[in-house]
Amino acid sequence: MTRLNLLLLAAVVACALGVITSQDRARRLFADIDAEREAAKRLDEEWTQLQLEQATWATHKRVEDVASRQLGMRLAGPDTTVIIDPAGVPVARAPERP
Repeated sequence: MTRLNLLLLAAVVACALGVITSQDRARRLFADIDAEREAAKRLDEEWTQLQLEQATWATHKRVEDVASRQLGMRLAGPDTTVIIDPAGVPVARAPERP
């Protein structure tokens, strides 16, 4: 009878340790999930900010200002426009605008 009691005690202790281990692992995994959700939320906010920044930098007005100010570009006038056929041969100058 004592051997049976000792065997049952060992089984109960082993089961208790298994429950404790699985609960600890579940808590750690839950904490990891929570941390990853927070990281995903931060990344989503950063993505939204980057999209807003990209939209700001890519506005037509800003591109035109940078092209004219920093690169010295200007709109092509009729005197500098040449029409070229698919072979690359100039066909004619663009018609003058009234």
